[in-house]
Amino acid sequence: MTASDGVRLSVRVTGVADGPTVVLVHGYPDNGSMWDGVAAELGRRHRVVVYDVRGAGESDKPRERSAYRLDQLAADLAAVVDAVQPTGKVHLLAHDWGSIQTWHAVTGDELRGRIASYTSISGPSLDHAGAWFRAQLRRPSGLPRALRQFLHSYYILLFQLPLVPELFWRTGLMRALMRRLEPAEATPATADGLNGLELYRANIGSRLSRPVPRTADVPVQVLAPTGDAYVTTPLQTEIERWVPDLRVRRLVGSHWITRSDPGVVAAATAELIDHVEGGEESRALKRARVGGAERGRFPNRLVVVTGAGSGIGRATALAFADEGADVVVTDLDPAAATETAKLVRDKGVGAGEYTVDAADSDAVARFAEQVRAEFGVPDIVVNNAGIGMSGPFLDTSLADWEKVVDVNLWGVIHGCRAFAPMMVERAEGGQIVNLASAAAYLPSKVLTAYGTTKAAVLALSVGLRAELAGAGIGVTAICPGLVNTNITSTTRFVGVAPDEEARRQKASTKLYARRGFGPEKVARDILRAVERDRAIQPSTPEAKVALVLSRLTPGLLRAAAKLDVTP
Repeated sequence: MTASDGVRLSVRVTGVADGPTVVLVHGYPDNGSMWDGVAAELGRRHRVVVYDVRGAGESDKPRERSAYRLDQLAADLAAVVDAVQPTGKVHLLAHDWGSIQTWHAVTGDELRGRIASYTSISGPSLDHAGAWFRAQLRRPSGLPRALRQFLHSYYILLFQLPLVPELFWRTGLMRALMRRLEPAEATPATADGLNGLELYRANIGSRLSRPVPRTADVPVQVLAPTGDAYVTTPLQTEIERWVPDLRVRRLVGSHWITRSDPGVVAAATAELIDHVEGGEESRALKRARVGGAERGRFPNRLVVVTGAGSGIGRATALAFADEGADVVVTDLDPAAATETAKLVRDKGVGAGEYTVDAADSDAVARFAEQVRAEFGVPDIVVNNAGIGMSGPFLDTSLADWEKVVDVNLWGVIHGCRAFAPMMVERAEGGQIVNLASAAAYLPSKVLTAYGTTKAAVLALSVGLRAELAGAGIGVTAICPGLVNTNITSTTRFVGVAPDEEARRQKASTKLYARRGFGPEKVARDILRAVERDRAIQPSTPEAKVALVLSRLTPGLLRAAAKLDVTP
């Protein structure tokens, strides 16, 4: 098609002919092929339009610098929209310099009334950016943020120099540098790199020095890669004063997440398109909305809590519900799970209940897929299901060992294995909380089996935390001490007759009740640990003291472990 100044633009239309039209605008130094993965995903349900911007790919490459000014680029986008869909509205998705020029069109008049939604990745409006820099420089606390962005944008100064950037491109140095910084980026064409330099030279100085911020009157979603080497998150997301209907989603990835994780980009874009086209607003979109009057500390989060029929599990489910989260609960006792879910719904949030044996790997895997299908990928998973066991090692049978390991350790492993992969795939972070115990680091001659499982949970959590850090997923081990729950009434006391076991269960229950530390206080600590992404969170005073002593005076704890603690 021909642009307003006679430049020929290469445009490709794929996907479903009767689906919502979404126009994809690439950045620098790319061409339309950058969108291949995203376009393939969106094309399953959408009519997808991709074009090579002027100077790139198969489009014409004008020599005049004025041909690359934002007004002309916005006019190009308007011409493409008119050509592929003469009437009605289209959705826009843009990246890098594609986002910059699309912002100019979205906040201007040429496409007013023709845009249904806009999803922007790694490219701010230059007018918004100029105003943002001025705001940072006016206050001392903003200086480090502005400096950080300046350091990320060093290449912009380089591109203003005559001949030098051209030399970098022609010698291959620029491509080598980009491969080092961004392995996900395919090797760009030299011609695209050379011609695109005029984008910077024609626009950066005038727009940043004399910004005229304009308002966007359409729903806007900003996808901000957390590892972007060129555009910091604040620069592209702190724009609510100019975008009344704004959503911000931080995605785990680099600048070219469009290439490295096209499914994530396509899914996030489709969620906004579906909602604007009349569908229900997803939980992720609600969570991403900027400026909404949301309730609580965890609004629109989805939390899964296992073993939530009573005790710490139920208290944790209710605590998250109090803070605005939707909660899915499991328990071996279906009636208990149903009761907890009812209590959650009474707080005005969504709930689901399932009967799941945490020790059954297949059952946990099926449960996780059900949650994803019915509610979505959870933001927080609390692997709480567990049992108590007390008694000497020599009296603990193989069946006893298998039971306590199956529930306390394998149950946590199964939960992590079922949910962690889908949380990583979603690329929006999250938190896994595993219930360990002070027994993990407080030796006891009558809690050998139980303490072994809880120490393993602690080790698992610490190791998994390191592994998932790059995916933005925190892992927390919760270590309670003496907590007044019904676990004492069901604890297995090995090596004694049934009547003695019953007596000890009753005595332990009385002891824990006198201790007066209820499950609600552990739940409070769990929520605080999630907020602060704590690696290890002891709960109860004795658990906190024991953690310190285990590091400073472990010999003292080993000596204390020899004392008679039979209830």
